[in-house]
Amino acid sequence: MKRFILLLFISVFSISSFAQSDIKTETFKVEGNCGMCKKRIEESAYIKGVKRAEWNKESQILTVIYRSSRTTLEDIAQSIAKAGHSSEKAESSEKDYNRLPTCCQYKTQSCDH
Repeated sequence: MKRFILLLFISVFSISSFAQSDIKTETFKVEGNCGMCKKRIEESAYIKGVKRAEWNKESQILTVIYRSSRTTLEDIAQSIAKAGHSSEKAESSEKDYNRLPTCCQYKTQSCDH
């Protein structure tokens, strides 16, 4: 019985350790201007597998924590690009960029929101 409990404990510990090993934290630059951009960037980064996304307006750096078994950094960057924000990982299309509110069009505007 003691061997069974020990084996069970080792199995559970191994499974939980394996599950945690696919969690990654990455950072990359995403273009934006303001608080409205921050909200849009962070919301578009939250695709399946993303645990946390935080964009810093001053540095324009997005930090994402995600499960690499469920998504990729490229998928996250593509989702953000579809929301109109280019990054060093994916360029937004002109159509997606033009859908941004005027003050959020970071190529031509500066915004204090």
